[in-house]
Amino acid sequence: MTDELKKYLLSDHSTRIQAVRLNQAWKTGLAHQHYPACIQTLLGELVAASILLTSNIKFDGALVLQLQGDGPIALIVVECTTDLSIRATVSVREGHDIPADGTLQSLLNTNGTGRFVVTLDPGSKNNDLKPYQGIIPLEGDSVAHVLERYMRDSEQLDTRLWLASDAEHVAGLLLQRLPAHGGHESTTPEQQAETWTRAGHLASTLKHEELLTLDIDTLIKRLFWEEELLTFEPQSVRWYCPCTRERVAGMLQALGREEVEDILSERQEIDILCNFCGKPYQFDAVDCARLFVTQPGTTHDTDGSVH
Repeated sequence: MTDELKKYLLSDHSTRIQAVRLNQAWKTGLAHQHYPACIQTLLGELVAASILLTSNIKFDGALVLQLQGDGPIALIVVECTTDLSIRATVSVREGHDIPADGTLQSLLNTNGTGRFVVTLDPGSKNNDLKPYQGIIPLEGDSVAHVLERYMRDSEQLDTRLWLASDAEHVAGLLLQRLPAHGGHESTTPEQQAETWTRAGHLASTLKHEELLTLDIDTLIKRLFWEEELLTFEPQSVRWYCPCTRERVAGMLQALGREEVEDILSERQEIDILCNFCGKPYQFDAVDCARLFVTQPGTTHDTDGSVH
């Protein structure tokens, strides 16, 4: 399996270890997107983090992570549902140069007003739960640092993250210290604290290149070969965007015949790109005529923009 998440628990139940590695799903996500390397790296790291964090949500819904910027990047959004379906997008401001060595701070927090936003959406099936949103300043040298700070200050969970991304792979490792009552009855809080410290030291030996190139089993064995780990069934991850030609057609129907014909009067075709996955949809004059000759069905919202 090339796209998966694996979860482990140290023997005293005080520390969870999780690792994610994507190949085909990441390539699917980039198929219609052409970001500079520095932006692609930030997006991939946020994708890895979203999967690692979403896998611990106890209800059916979605986690949305947003980096809101005041620099060349206006917004990076990643949505991960609890079945580990992901989609993501980046909004870049027009007229801004993207430096090859762009960083989280230089690309998103040029003027110091960048924000990190976490949204927990329980979805329509959980009527007794309300959406939650947390917002903090965009402080830290990396996506991992921002998230570690958020988890510590907002969720009161000690969390360590190692994230990596390139054109081929997305990978991430998470350590999280569980609440004291989650530990094994035979261990003391002091012993559990020692476990957390030891696990952190072992994980800190991880090199960026190892995270990108090693499969999960090899990575975990190399880092924690002396530890007794409880291993859980792996979970598959997929890249999924709900955009379809039918949804885009519904959006054009909602615009109305007059506006669609106005657009066609200026060009031969209407080209629409999904704002999330970048997939192109093309409607010529014949396609558009069919939308209004046949009885329009129920229209749908779509993440599209007209070009």
